[in-house]
Amino acid sequence: MMSSAAMFMLGIIFLLIVAPIWIVAHYATRWRAARRLSGEDEKALAEIWQSARRIEARIEALEQVLDSEAPGWRMRAGG
Repeated sequence: MMSSAAMFMLGIIFLLIVAPIWIVAHYATRWRAARRLSGEDEKALAEIWQSARRIEARIEALEQVLDSEAPGWRMRAGG
């Protein structure tokens, strides 16, 4: 059986070497997981992207209508 002094030394070694490595590895894994988007976030981002594409298409269509109906509207608008 180990003496109490040997157990004390093993405890100190654990606290000084093993525990800090264990803690750093644990939180590094958490930080990596937190950097990723969740499934809900990815879905929301895809919906926002689709909305932006639809708005862009509408703006392009409006610009085409304005180009045909009111040539020179860009100069009057300051663009």
